[in-house]
Amino acid sequence: MKRTTFTTLALCSALLASGASFAQEEISCARGGLQRAVDLYVEAQSKGDTSGLPLATGVGYTENMAVTDIGEGLINTAMEIDHHRSLLDTDTCQTFTEVIVADEQSPYVLGTRLRVNHDRIAEIEILWTTTGYWLFDADAYLQYSSTENWDPIPAEERDSRGTLVSAANAYLDAFLEGKIDLVPWGFPCVRVEGGAYTGRGSPDDSCEVGVPSGVNIANRRFVVDEVTGSVVVFCTFGAGGPRGGSGAPDTHLFRVENGKLRYVHTITHLLQADFRRGGEGGSP
Repeated sequence: MKRTTFTTLALCSALLASGASFAQEEISCARGGLQRAVDLYVEAQSKGDTSGLPLATGVGYTENMAVTDIGEGLINTAMEIDHHRSLLDTDTCQTFTEVIVADEQSPYVLGTRLRVNHDRIAEIEILWTTTGYWLFDADAYLQYSSTENWDPIPAEERDSRGTLVSAANAYLDAFLEGKIDLVPWGFPCVRVEGGAYTGRGSPDDSCEVGVPSGVNIANRRFVVDEVTGSVVVFCTFGAGGPRGGSGAPDTHLFRVENGKLRYVHTITHLLQADFRRGGEGGSP
């Protein structure tokens, strides 16, 4: 009798544990639920198959800031992903994933935003670059990004959401007005731009190198992760006006530590040839 009771209790415990594990894997706006959405996206992108994604009815799909038929999107292209990191924004129910594919024949760097609605993915936005785009070098991007420390920051040392957004805005505002003294520069700070790298391994490395002025970084949207001190801005590099920048789709990803910039990553969907023809400002 005792053995039967013990076996029953053990079985019930196992089922409860299994149920708890399953519940943790449900997509939601909680941190674990957002991570589950990211995991499913990475799996789908790796396979080039969206059938495993819990998509909301009428899911919005955007590539390089243009509404696109999801059936014809890059998400259907299988990729061997070499590295990825993600931001989880529980306040706005969004995620951002930096994806690096260093395949010799078909390299890519992607910035993918998801928006979750309850237990469904309601939006997928991908900004991508590949060979021929602004400073593109997937191997270099992989080398530098994969060796950086974007680990969670201890709770007592985390900056607020407002501080992270303000740091990102101050950096992007400097492109227009040139007021670089208002940017919370950290030292060392290094920038990966398409694949170009500003660091030299020195404690006084600065992300200030090559920041232009007179370019309006417009149409800003934010995904913020206080746990990792990270914020990404979807924006356009300029408003598209004469000498005001190309207006190209762009993401700027920041890591902020103690209120100061530590890492900056940029992806710009702009053909290098178009930049040279137009002569419209970027940070070389």
